[in-house]
Amino acid sequence: MEEKNVVKFKKDEFAIREFVKNSLGRGKVSKVRIEYTPVGERIIISTHKTGLVIGRGGERIDELTRKLKKRFRLENPRLDIDEIKHPEFDAQLVADDIASGLERFGPLRFKVISYRALQRIVEAKALGVEIRLSGKLPGARAKTWRFSQGYLKKTGESAKVVDKSQARAETKPGTVGVKVGILAPDAKLKDKILIDDELIAKLKSNAQFAEADEIAEKGKSKSRGKKKQ
Repeated sequence: MEEKNVVKFKKDEFAIREFVKNSLGRGKVSKVRIEYTPVGERIIISTHKTGLVIGRGGERIDELTRKLKKRFRLENPRLDIDEIKHPEFDAQLVADDIASGLERFGPLRFKVISYRALQRIVEAKALGVEIRLSGKLPGARAKTWRFSQGYLKKTGESAKVVDKSQARAETKPGTVGVKVGILAPDAKLKDKILIDDELIAKLKSNAQFAEADEIAEKGKSKSRGKKKQ
């Protein structure tokens, strides 16, 4: 019985997230997080277009709150906005933007759309970026195209800091899948080694100690040889 309740609970959460994203429109919302407090449900919307999401005088956010309360029977939902200051490093926003471009201009211009997005992310000083498009591009057979630049971890503990997301574009020839991975410039890589003056001085000091130990060891071996003679 508990498993059924957990599954239903997760399905309801997913339905709330999808409803919020569809209500506000694609390309405006990156993530929707739900937190449960003693006074009610707290729904946090991550977006870079706060004005469009809130609306004039907060009318749009109030309307969305009323719809959520009525449709999902929430007791006291409260919507908070988490502003994204660097949308170039948000994989979901970039994937939605590429998907919207493919639907608007057609799949024949997929290279122009992808390279523009890639250039915009690289100019924002991202450490690495990868864009994958899968579908009927540009011919009748499905094919995967990859656009990448910079450094991007794929496996290991460091791969967790890569922001990954996907979107779907419905074009006339068929469905096109969009996958985006971005490594932001402020990402903390555990296997990254910073070579600065302090590290260089430490290496030189260790090298000098090692050289002194080697000379002392040679001196000991010579003295031992003389004693044996």
